[in-house]
Amino acid sequence: MAIDKEAIKHHIRGILIALGDDPDREGLKETPDRVARMYQEVFEGMNYSNHEIALMFNKSFKDDLAVSSDHEDIVLVKDISVFSYCEHHIALMYDMSVSVAYIPTDRVIGLSKIARICDMAAKRLQLQERLGNDIAEIVSEAAGSEDVAVIIHGTHSCMAARGIKKEASSTVTTTLRGQFETNPAIQNKLYMMMNQ
Repeated sequence: MAIDKEAIKHHIRGILIALGDDPDREGLKETPDRVARMYQEVFEGMNYSNHEIALMFNKSFKDDLAVSSDHEDIVLVKDISVFSYCEHHIALMYDMSVSVAYIPTDRVIGLSKIARICDMAAKRLQLQERLGNDIAEIVSEAAGSEDVAVIIHGTHSCMAARGIKKEASSTVTTTLRGQFETNPAIQNKLYMMMNQ
């Protein structure tokens, strides 16, 4: 699905009119085009399925560092900064920090690919809970491992700037797959690593 820039421009112009402003005044003349270009960028992930994102970022390395299914070695990339937009209000989810862990099987994925996966999955209208699931699904496919954990901390402007207006609140979600869900020793190891 391609993002329709012309339709966005048309509708943003209509929103400006609905807000009671003049879209032809100097400060707003280019706003519909600016918003359409911004939306193309910040919602880029909507152009791709999880499977397509996994294929984009599946660069992996077969290695001789004793990476095998006989081990319970954990790869953890912490504190990946992303932002997204809540699908309920199209409000910014910000100060988001994603940590992704997986247990390699016969290969390891490029570390920068994990951050790129998080970025692309966040560039959609999202729920934080779904974002964790999307990242886990994509990393699992790209890395060839069923053992994936995703922990996300985020602040939601739909809670901080409107409605209940609790600007100090944050949301933490965990998505656990494979041994991270079923093996308490692996869970404990992950949480110890998260706190280092």
